[in-house]
Amino acid sequence: MANLKVIKKRISSVKSTQQITRAMKMVAAARFRKANAAVVAARPYSNKLHEVLSSLALREERKVHPLLARRGKKKALLLVMSSDRGLCGGFNINVAKASEGFINDPTSGFEDYDLIVIGRKGKEHFARRPVYNVTNTHEGVTSQASYGVASLLGQEVVAGYSDGSYDGVFVIYNAFRSAICQELTVDQLLPIVPREVSEETVVTDYIYEPDRSEVLNSILPKYVEVQIYRAFVESLASEHGARMSAMENATQNATDMINSLTLQYNRARQAVITRELTEIISGAESI
Repeated sequence: MANLKVIKKRISSVKSTQQITRAMKMVAAARFRKANAAVVAARPYSNKLHEVLSSLALREERKVHPLLARRGKKKALLLVMSSDRGLCGGFNINVAKASEGFINDPTSGFEDYDLIVIGRKGKEHFARRPVYNVTNTHEGVTSQASYGVASLLGQEVVAGYSDGSYDGVFVIYNAFRSAICQELTVDQLLPIVPREVSEETVVTDYIYEPDRSEVLNSILPKYVEVQIYRAFVESLASEHGARMSAMENATQNATDMINSLTLQYNRARQAVITRELTEIISGAESI
């Protein structure tokens, strides 16, 4: 009977866990819908701004503004987008591994890297790996993608690039493709990469109003902020999608385990009943 009690206790425990995973899936699904709407709203503006700035970088000389300047490849700044909460499958470990791979890839071309890590999980990962130089971390900002936070990060990035501390700025995040698919993405924020054109393309100059310096000083930092904000909303939607999928898999695994334990319980119970009947029959025959 002790074995039956143990199995019954395990079934009850797995059912409780299943209720939790099912509830977490429903919460993630509700948050996912809101995050998905934010991604859909942010992409058109971000893509068009990137197109305009790439075209502008093609036409302008690099010396007209610090954010257009190309330097050597001594040090780069890497923004790593992780999450504050776990239980989302390989979401965080994948972006951390991709960051390490980018830093250790000799084709990247930079001699040294500094990291700004967004999210508690990324902070914990790199805290156990002191070989990577983490200059700053931000926790508690990933649960809700805010343009205000992206703006502050953009100002920090622009300041570091403008004063010559870095020769390149990159952001690594999980780009949202669907609820079950996230694509690890490395985007170069600075310097702005000029748009590719063919030999037949005629490159004409822009007309600036009121003047060149005022327009560039306004639009170039704004471009960095918008691209960081887009990475925020893409990462947030990917996080909720990954958590929703992970909790769905956990719920299904709990169902399979409950079925297996129930079968095991029934077999053990049948064995106990059979043994008791055998003992009763043997006792009756002996009498």
